[in-house]
Amino acid sequence: MSETRSVEITAPDIEEAIEAGLKQLDVSRENVIVEVLEEPARGILGLGSRFARVRLTTAARPLSEMVVTSAKKEAPPRPKKQQVYRPRIEDDDEEDFDFEDDDSYASPSVIPLDEAEWTDELKAGKETLEEILRLMEVDASVDVEATEHSKEENPTYVLHVQGDDLSSLIGRRGNTLAALQYITRLIASRNLQKRADFTVDVDGYKAKRIDRLHKMAHQMADQAAERNRIMKLKPMPAHERRIIHMALRHRSDVTTRSQGEGKFRRVTIIPQKD
Repeated sequence: MSETRSVEITAPDIEEAIEAGLKQLDVSRENVIVEVLEEPARGILGLGSRFARVRLTTAARPLSEMVVTSAKKEAPPRPKKQQVYRPRIEDDDEEDFDFEDDDSYASPSVIPLDEAEWTDELKAGKETLEEILRLMEVDASVDVEATEHSKEENPTYVLHVQGDDLSSLIGRRGNTLAALQYITRLIASRNLQKRADFTVDVDGYKAKRIDRLHKMAHQMADQAAERNRIMKLKPMPAHERRIIHMALRHRSDVTTRSQGEGKFRRVTIIPQKD
């Protein structure tokens, strides 16, 4: 019986690490046991990225042979990706409505903020964001704005990046924009030694999304109340769920609740009887 051999490999992704390990051990895939020691991570704007790390261990004999000769004793199962239950998305969702033509439930408008009204957090955030854009060689301006709320509500402050062809700052589903906001807040907070609270938007991307969510929330609430039926929205991130909850919090005919786990967590709109 031959001795087992083991090797640990790091690479940008898991498959690349496995292939490199197989070459180093000079064996085929079916004759090794693969352990994923560390998943790869992309990081935020290149910060905090991490390679995949795997350990390959050769079997004393081919794994196929081990399975055949172990009829009464099951071989340890090979690592599998975790199967996650995906809840069914109901037809009663935002795609059933034409939000662009309905202004009856528009979200709060955004207005420019005079420099005299800028807080320390906004000043630090603007300086940080402008420096990040300069280092990225992006030609854009940063305006300071605030959402126009009712008197009893606190405004939301926005650092609005504007320029030509800024789609690269938004990314797929706003992922790059989320990273840009995260790193801007982080640096500004560290410089101030306190939490810097503001939103970063690019060419009105978030404003348009918030407006769409407000319209969707109220139209779905109307449906729930009129049909006396619980309406389930599509799964969405925490900050978007909060927008739905806030949009409907003053309505007496419905109430909202978040349900589900992880990335499948969603808002449920529940009709309230008189």
